[in-house]
Amino acid sequence: MPTYKIYQVDAFASELFKGNPAAVIPLKKWLSDELLQKIAIENNLSETAYFFPNEDGFNLRWFTPGFEVDLCGHATLATAHVIFEHEGFSKPEIKFQTRVGQLIVKRTSDGYQMDFPIDKLKSIPIPDYLPEALGTEVLELFDGREDWLAIVDNQTVIENMNTNQHLLSQPDARGVIVSAKGNEVDFVSRCFFPKAGIPEDPVTGSAHTTMAAYWSPKLNQTKMRAEQLSARGGSLGIEVIGERVLLTGQAVTFMKGEVYLE
Repeated sequence: MPTYKIYQVDAFASELFKGNPAAVIPLKKWLSDELLQKIAIENNLSETAYFFPNEDGFNLRWFTPGFEVDLCGHATLATAHVIFEHEGFSKPEIKFQTRVGQLIVKRTSDGYQMDFPIDKLKSIPIPDYLPEALGTEVLELFDGREDWLAIVDNQTVIENMNTNQHLLSQPDARGVIVSAKGNEVDFVSRCFFPKAGIPEDPVTGSAHTTMAAYWSPKLNQTKMRAEQLSARGGSLGIEVIGERVLLTGQAVTFMKGEVYLE
């Protein structure tokens, strides 16, 4: 019976039970897409990451319970944490080959720094159902790499939103990011992905490549702090350098086990 190691890591967190949990499974080669998807469904976390070594680093893919995604920040952070902490990796940085190209993760005094492509935003009309879906007025709406970005009035609105998950399944996008200027950080957000089987994601690294594209020119800042205001919560450091975004966060291992595949 084939067995595989599996780790569960709380990403964008400095202590257990915070941030966003991800499953991480080391492989020697890709299993079938069907099997990778079934394992992600069984794990029932927002992301399951799979990786194995190549000549220059590691191949990396991410699966939600619903489908494979092009980019996932928190599961990349979790995977880097596993490689550095549990898989005996001694180099200063990890190079991941992914569906969006090469991603580099470095270990720093503040945790892990991920080098991601910045998103490109297109302003789009606000559909009539979206304010009802979010339970609040939407000031601006943008279409990004995979998600919609909705800008609302302030942090209190973000904190008190009551969403309609059925209506949030209607956009032609992976999900909806909702963001506003923060009270104590530069901006705050919540992220909803019902199509992917994730009513609300605790902390979403990839969404911050989308929000960075909006808030960096809006605030006239290249370095920012952000918080995702989910029940678990999470914080990120962000730096925009040209067409790239550096995301910094911490991670904590919750569990190590084995997957048995008959």
